[in-house]
Order: sequence, then structure tokens, then C-alpha cells
Amino acid sequence: MDQFEIDGGVPLHGEVRVSGAKNAALPILAASILADGPCRFERIPDLRDIRTMLRILAELGVRSERLDDGTIVTEVVDTDRVCAPYELVKTMRASICVLGPLLGRRRRAEVSFPGGCVIGPRPVDLHLTGLEALGVSIEVGGGYIAGDAAALRGGGELYLGGPFGPTVTGTANVLSAAVLAPGTTVIQSAACEPEIVDLAHFLVAMGARIEGIGSPTLVIRGVERLRGTSWRVIPDRIEAGTLLCAGAMTGGDVTVRGADPTAMTAPLVLLQRMGVVVERVEDDGLRVRAGGRPRPVDVVTLPYPGFPTDLQAQFMALLCVADGNSFVTEKIYPERFIHVAELQRMGARIRKEGPTAIVQGVERLSGAPVMASDLRASAALVIAGLAAEGRTTVERVYHIDRGYERIEEKLGALGARIRRTDPARQEAAQAEG
Repeated sequence: MDQFEIDGGVPLHGEVRVSGAKNAALPILAASILADGPCRFERIPDLRDIRTMLRILAELGVRSERLDDGTIVTEVVDTDRVCAPYELVKTMRASICVLGPLLGRRRRAEVSFPGGCVIGPRPVDLHLTGLEALGVSIEVGGGYIAGDAAALRGGGELYLGGPFGPTVTGTANVLSAAVLAPGTTVIQSAACEPEIVDLAHFLVAMGARIEGIGSPTLVIRGVERLRGTSWRVIPDRIEAGTLLCAGAMTGGDVTVRGADPTAMTAPLVLLQRMGVVVERVEDDGLRVRAGGRPRPVDVVTLPYPGFPTDLQAQFMALLCVADGNSFVTEKIYPERFIHVAELQRMGARIRKEGPTAIVQGVERLSGAPVMASDLRASAALVIAGLAAEGRTTVERVYHIDRGYERIEEKLGALGARIRRTDPARQEAAQAEG
């Protein structure tokens, strides 16, 4: 099992280019089920989660090919297959995004029920309620969600707000079903994340009729068919934020090319409040320059345009070396603090009280063996290791491979001393020698 070995204490310098957004690519690829004809996608990152989605689509009769230039081409070749099996869905919660497109295009679906994960439960009740408002008959049993959309129709007004804000994947599912539902559907409290906006624009490029894109109210007028199209996925704002944090935490000077600052207002403002110099570079770049230890700030995760939960762990790592006390409150996934214990192993002073972590900044962290627990926690531990004194070993980096494309190569190009190793393979080689 691969791990990262990081020799910290080296300021990062240089330029790096951000990849396409995983969280946009997954529901967009799922929505290719809706197309009559091939779709071409640019800037789809080569990630474990993307490969999992393509395997699920293959199970659902969608052929895909990644060309030499990185473009992915999909085409529906079998419309009779409607089952997304447990063996694949269990590896990635975003697999649930095929439910809406299957019901919209094929009027039937059987999708394995997604389970819990280390950042806490993420129920799909709102997905099912929204789909039922479109006339879908839902049955849950044997670990599967079975949907019959023979009576699919515009659902009038429906509400997708939940206790922690609008449901992002729920919005994707209901939107993807509604675009082929006869009549009009009005989604109130729709998620406004840039990834949902990108999905909506992709559907419009296929011929969907959607108004209010980017707002909490989406008006969808169903059409009879959607055509294949070409699409370029938006840049990954979470990867960009992670790289900016790495530059700031190491006391470096890093430019992230291809980032979209309009989608990153909340994290950029927080970096500036910490005393980090943030500049726009020409038309496609963001530059950070550290000015000593960060100042303490309070972080509260909220639905977009608030601070994203997917950057909470990375910013917490940065605040571990701030000059004072900071408060990090998680309002999206209140249990998303499993990285705290690993940061403490590196000398961080963090106390958790309910959905809030109190971070008492220290001058520096110390390298240590740590265990990655989920995708974003993995990134936080890598950032901490880059800034820490000594060597940090991050185990289970398959988590980070789910959402960051060649992260060790990108950081290495900035001067980081990071390498991927496989202890089992090394031991086997030594035994043979």
C-alpha cells in the first residue's frame, strides 16, 4: 500500500496548474447517460474516483475512452442496463449521481444504497423525496434503491433544503431527472455550488431548458431528448485552495495557474485575513506569498458561497502554526474532525468541543508517522508534513489519489521533498536480494 515520505521545512516556490474539478466531473459524467449521441469531455482529471465512475457507467451500458490528449469520449450503447452494483458503488458515495439520469432517460434504476463514511452520515432522503415529487416510485430494500419513473412528470415546486443546507448531490440527481420530465419543475433551495452550476450548463448544452442557474431557484422545463455535446469541466477550486495553503504554510511563493478566483472568494478572504499575500496573476492565476506566521482566524464551513467543508482540514493544518488561537466550526459535516488526532501526533494543539475545534497555534510542527482517513484529511496531513521539521510518513495515500491528480509530482515541481513509496514492494525486493 503506497505511502508518502515527506522531508519538511522547505518553502515551496514556482508555478503549478490546477486540474479539472472532480466534484463537477462526476455528476457530469453520470449525466452523459441522458445523451442521444457521444459526449466529449476535456479537463477530466485522471483520478481513482473518475475511473470508478467510468466503470459504473460501463455497467450501465455507457462506453468510454480516454484519448491521448486526455479527452474522454462517452457514448450510450445499451439502454437496457439500469443496475449500479454494490461492488462499485460502495467505493465512492458520488456513485449515487447515476440515479437521477437513469430515471430521467431509462425510466428505471436500481442503485446500491450508499453507506456511511468517516466524515459522518450523509443520508439520501432529500434525493428520494425530490424524485418522488417527479412521480417516481421508490422502493428501498436489500441495500438497493429501486426507482420506477414510468409516470415521470414535472414536479411543480419542490424543496431540497436540509438541516445542514441544500443537498449538492441531491440537486444533481433531481435536476438530471427533471430535464426529461414532461412539464415544469421548480427546485427551491437548490445547491449553488460551482460544480452544480457546471452540471446545469452542461445539460443546457445538451438541449435542456433550465433557468436560474447559479441561484437557489431552478426552473426546469422538460424536453423530449438531449443530444451529445462537448464540454470542458471547470477547474478544481478545492485542489487550488489546497495548493495555496501548501504555499502559505511552508512560507513560500506559489502561483496556481488555471484557478478561478470567482469560485474561491471565502477561502481567499480568509487567507488574506491570516496575513497571506494573495494576488491575481494575469488572467488565469492566483499567487500566494507568506509573510511570517499566519494570524489566527475563525473558520465556519457553510454551503456555497460560504467557506467549503472540503477545505476545512487544509485550513486547520495552516492554523496549527498560526500566532494565536483559532476556532474551526464544521456546520456541514459536524463529525468531520478525524484528522485532528493525526495533526496532534505532529505537535498540533487542538481541542475539540462538539462541532468546533479550538486550534492553539505553535511555532512549528514535527514530522511523524500519520494515517490518512479520508480524501481531504489526507491533503491536510501532506500540507502539515511539508511544513514540519523532520520526516513525515503519510500512510494510506489511496485516499488522496481519489481527488488529487499526481499531487506528489505537482508539489515536487514546487520544490517539495516528497516521494511515493510502497513498503510491501520494498520489503519483497529486499527479501529477493
